[in-house]
Formats: sequence, C-alpha cells, structure tokens
Amino acid sequence: MDAITKSPTEDEERRSEFQVPSKEVLRASGQVQSLSRALKLLNALSHHPQGLSLSEVAHEVGLPTSTAHRLLTTLQNERYVRFDTERSAWLIGVQAFRVGSAFVRSRDLVATARPYMRRLMEQSGETVNLAIADRGEVVYLAQVECHKMMRAIAGPGGRARLHCSGVGKAILAFMDENDARRIVSGLDLRRETPNTRDSVAALEADLATVRTRGYAIDDEETAIGLRCVASIVFDEHSEAIAALSISGPTARITDQRIPVLGEAVKAIAAEITGELGGRVPARSGA
Repeated sequence: MDAITKSPTEDEERRSEFQVPSKEVLRASGQVQSLSRALKLLNALSHHPQGLSLSEVAHEVGLPTSTAHRLLTTLQNERYVRFDTERSAWLIGVQAFRVGSAFVRSRDLVATARPYMRRLMEQSGETVNLAIADRGEVVYLAQVECHKMMRAIAGPGGRARLHCSGVGKAILAFMDENDARRIVSGLDLRRETPNTRDSVAALEADLATVRTRGYAIDDEETAIGLRCVASIVFDEHSEAIAALSISGPTARITDQRIPVLGEAVKAIAAEITGELGGRVPARSGA
C-alpha cells in the first residue's frame, strides 16, 4: 500500500507565508533580514482584518515582541500599518492598500482595455500596445498584433525608454509637470537614432506639443523605420495611469496618416478612460 501523505491544512499553508525564515535561509538566499521580517508582519496582518495585538503578531511570525514592535513602528511611520489605541491592535495601513490597489488597477486595466485595443487594431490595421511607467522606463502590459506580415512587436513585459517612445512621452506629458521635470532631469537622454530627443530642452518642447494636441509621436526615435502614435488613459483624478499606442513601419504610418491615427488612438484612450471611471483633463487636447 502506498503511504498516504497528509495535505497541509489551509491554516498551515497560510502560516507558512509569514513565518520568519531562519538566519541560515536568509543568508543563503541573499535576503535582507529586516525587510523580510517586516514583509512577514504585513502578510500576517493581512489575514487578520480585525487586527492583532503586539504579542499575537509577534507569535504569528515567530519574532521577539521587541523586534516586532520596532519593525511595526517603522512600518507605521510609512503608513503601511496603523495602531488602534482603543483596542491596542495593529492593522494594515492605507499605504499597503494603495500598493495593492496598483496591482488590481493594472490587472483590471488590461482586461478592460483589450476589447478596445482589438477594435483600434482593426480600425487602424496596425499593432496596438498598452504600457505603464516603471522606474524611468515603460513596461508593456498588453499588445494586440495586426495581421500584416511587417509589424511592430513589443510583447507584455517588454520595456522601452521614456524619452524616445511614444508611450513614454505621452505619460511624461500628462503626469504632474513638476514630477515630469524631476524625472526628465534624471533620465539618460542617449540617442537611440538620429531622431531621438537628446537634450532636456528638446524633450520638454516635444512634451509641450504633446499636451496641446493630445497624443505623442515616436518618429523613428527608438528604431529607424518604426513609428508610434500614443495617447493616455486617465484615472478618476485625471492622472495618467497608462498609455495606448499604435505602432508600425514608416511605410504604412506616413506623415499623412499620423494625424488620423493620433485622433483615433486619442478617442479610444478616452473610451477606456470612461470605462474605468476616469476623467480626461481639459489640457489633454480633447
């Protein structure tokens, strides 16, 4: 008879998520001990919406109460946890909610945008992309490829530079201007092609034009022979959360087609914005 292996209970599996690893495991994996412990505390509190006392949360993760208190205080200062003085309980804070909401928003964004992306691809005959900003670059979340043999490909997870991609320039143009200036000042504005904006003045002038007309153009700035036209999806606060783009070879995306494609991508981006409950700001050229 085969031996019967007992399956771990749901509670055992849950507890394994926030038990603090041993120092040997941390050392072997290269993890930062204090960060690992703090994240385990967050994981533990996430399973207890009513909160835990200091001794309870310390017991959950296997830490001394003094260590748990020090880490919780640090997390409280960053608003990842909060302390309910009336009940003497630690709970998840608003910043943890915001971080988690960012993932939910990106997941819902792709699901919501995909039918519109497909319609824009059929309407334009070109590949359509959806991207977000991440640490000085853009990351592509989704792509709907066109049916033509020659087409632009930037699959989900692919990255591009902010200053020379259509999606990147669209995001820069419609984010808070002070934030945009700070980001631009820290960018490596290296030239990918002779058309790349390689100075702060040139890039800022381009971004001003983007704000006026409502869409950005990558005119062979990332790669020779490739053009991209991009506009913005906004949230309920009229803040840019993603960029939608049409990309293809210069042989098809001609000077004459750019204004038509620009208006098309701007219109579809506005529809996605509305579907998500967002608002297009007046300064978007709409």
